[in-house]
Amino acid sequence: MDKVELSVILQQVASGELSPDDAALKLKMEPIKEVGEYAKVDMHRGIRQGVPEVIYGAGKTKEHVLGIARTMLQNGQKTVLVTRITQETADFVRAGLPEEVPLDYNTLAQTCVIGEMPKPTGVGKIVVATGGTSDIPVAEEAAITAEVLGNDVKRLYDVGVSGIHRLLSHMDEIMSARCIVAVAGMEGALPSVIGGLADCPVIAVPTSVGYGASLGGIAALLSMLNSCASGVSVVNIDNGFGAGYMASMINHLK
Repeated sequence: MDKVELSVILQQVASGELSPDDAALKLKMEPIKEVGEYAKVDMHRGIRQGVPEVIYGAGKTKEHVLGIARTMLQNGQKTVLVTRITQETADFVRAGLPEEVPLDYNTLAQTCVIGEMPKPTGVGKIVVATGGTSDIPVAEEAAITAEVLGNDVKRLYDVGVSGIHRLLSHMDEIMSARCIVAVAGMEGALPSVIGGLADCPVIAVPTSVGYGASLGGIAALLSMLNSCASGVSVVNIDNGFGAGYMASMINHLK
């Protein structure tokens, strides 16, 4: 359950559509569900923060991922997002869930969406832009995260500074965005350029794309941290999930 669902229940009680006893039954869920000896699922995170718990797949066995996802679904979570997951694990999870439960695995982003994709509830549109095609896996993680959290997302891929006209041909999307996620490796210049064009917050995502002196994304990270464009914030290297999450929070501010 998230804040929207909680608000609906309280409105139904206020209007008399739902009795206090029935409402209490809907709200009566344990704040934590233990899954074997390996996980404690936070079932009240959606109420506290507006976004239910997300499964970080890296480092977990396929059995762990299935067990956690199954627990979330059984306790009312309609959409489960799993990040950094392999095709093998996604196939294992698919086989372990009822056939009627949708599951979509994105090979590039290595994300798995279990359940129905929610309709957009954000105020405006989130733009996810990349410097190059090689940055798309991280950008897709950001875009899918934002979509799972109820946002309309526009993708602008391969619009980096080596061919700046590619970016400038999309000024309508840039100027109408509520928030922009700018994903780039190499020297990480794209967020600064977008930050100088846009009138909305820009979330910079450095990627580990680049030759030796890029130091696995550290060069891009330092460039973004030292951006002279106002309104640019920075997340960790390759952290598309964090960028998509933050963009969603911005887009849901009324």
